[in-house]
Amino acid sequence: MLKLLGMLFAAGKLGKVATTGLTMIISVFAYALVFGMPYAAGLVLLIFMHEMGHFLAARQRGLAVGAPTFIPFVGAWIQMKDLPHDVETEAYVGLAGPVAGTVGALCCYLFARSHHSDLLLALAYGGFFLNLFNLIPLSPFDGGRITAIVSPRVWLLGVPVLAGLFFWRPSPMLIVMALLAAPHAWKALRFDPKAPENVAYYDVPMATKLRYGIFYLALAAYLAVMTGEVHEMLQGARRVVNGDPL
Repeated sequence: MLKLLGMLFAAGKLGKVATTGLTMIISVFAYALVFGMPYAAGLVLLIFMHEMGHFLAARQRGLAVGAPTFIPFVGAWIQMKDLPHDVETEAYVGLAGPVAGTVGALCCYLFARSHHSDLLLALAYGGFFLNLFNLIPLSPFDGGRITAIVSPRVWLLGVPVLAGLFFWRPSPMLIVMALLAAPHAWKALRFDPKAPENVAYYDVPMATKLRYGIFYLALAAYLAVMTGEVHEMLQGARRVVNGDPL
């Protein structure tokens, strides 16, 4: 923990670390208005774990990054002071967030099962779902940064996914994400793999593409299964509380 704090101070100095703490507290109170304080605190910690996955991976690859900043009902991000110089580094940093977030959600799930805690089960569901959502294969989602190693054209698969989510659960946040994703979708449509700048950035061995592609699909499948399973468990617990027949 001391080492982690030292890295945060080195990355963003005291002011940035204070900003992280302040924005986390603001997010906790904002989420608490909707979900209650215990769930809000747990959710923000899960988001923090996700962002620290990105942070540590970026630092491992020698990239200068700022400490996480939180925005209520939007999430959080880390400021990339240095941009990746190749698509493998971008995919590595992009993948680290969902991996760390999944570990956090899995810990909640395991403790929920062993301690029969509906709160931890709800946090596990939130963690699994948010990390699955982040794997939509379209930038600026983490999934877009990961699948770019296969080809930016994969981002075109994320367009109907995002549209389908909006028709399923309309949300202003999805509109914002669609606006942010639009330039990337256009880039994917016009992508020329033979352009010199694209060759320099996206040229990686096929084995590397397969490794990241398989890991991405496996993580997405795991998160989908766990999201569905925990949702059913929460529905069952709600029926028991309400006295409904199983």
